[in-house]
Amino acid sequence: MTIKDIVFNENIKFILSGGKGGVGKTSCAGAMAVLSARQGFRTLVLSTDPAHSLSDSFDQDVSGGEIVAIKGFDNLWGMEIDTEKGMKEFENTIGSGAAGPEMEMASQLMGDISTMSPPGSDEAMAFGKMLEFLEDSSYDRVIFDTAPTGHTLKLLELPDLLDSWLGRILTLRQRLGSMIAGMRAMFGGGEREDTSWEMLQNTKEKIRAARLELSDAEKTQFVVVMIPEAMAVFETQRLLASLNVWKIPASNIIVNQLVPGNPDCVFCSKRREMQQTNLADIRELYSDLDLTEVPLFDSEIRGIEGLEDLGRILIGENVQ
Repeated sequence: MTIKDIVFNENIKFILSGGKGGVGKTSCAGAMAVLSARQGFRTLVLSTDPAHSLSDSFDQDVSGGEIVAIKGFDNLWGMEIDTEKGMKEFENTIGSGAAGPEMEMASQLMGDISTMSPPGSDEAMAFGKMLEFLEDSSYDRVIFDTAPTGHTLKLLELPDLLDSWLGRILTLRQRLGSMIAGMRAMFGGGEREDTSWEMLQNTKEKIRAARLELSDAEKTQFVVVMIPEAMAVFETQRLLASLNVWKIPASNIIVNQLVPGNPDCVFCSKRREMQQTNLADIRELYSDLDLTEVPLFDSEIRGIEGLEDLGRILIGENVQ
């Protein structure tokens, strides 16, 4: 499956762009978002990377944790997730407050139940946003500019971690429920309305739905971005192995920043020779995947025009 196949396919709801830090994930995510919008899809591009650079790519401020319309489009929006704000929202949704009166009283009796805190931080909040947009029909497509590999692996591991965590919360609530009810009756405490149990059950179902969405090749594609250097090759192998374990579809690798030939520049020639050696290894290692090779641009990719130039390369069109 080529990048063009992915971006032009109306059934693809989620595209994730990921890889080692500094390989051009954000530029590729932005370029795919512009391509998607030009095809008529209502597209949202989200940065889940704590070190955001989406605003730089679009040359427009999309920070602050709010969805911002991209200038020049009526069907493209961008957003850099505000970690602090988003984490508060996530904790309000499935944090300790959702555990219910049994857990609140247990906490008072036994102190802080630290082991029951929701796992992750930036990753948990980013996954919370993913859950949010699973049910949002406002957009035809959501493109995630993910954090460097280590953070992304934690993000993709979260469905299992959160499912396990919520299971522990629900089990503990079941065990404590009758005891707490008895204590309330003993001390004259009245019954109080509690919707937290339903909230936890619904959240578990959303997490399981997210796992299914992320593993459905008809709806989701993870586009790996790398550069032809040894460390990036090793990190890409680790990323692809993890994606395979979690059954997240990944059929395309973008090999970015390829140095063009220049016999008059000794340094350039040495860099190109090194890259070509690694590129040969990449082609052999990933012969079952579609490789998209992107040359090193002579200037920073910034703004819609630069992203459109990159987009044309990604779908196999020549850039003048």
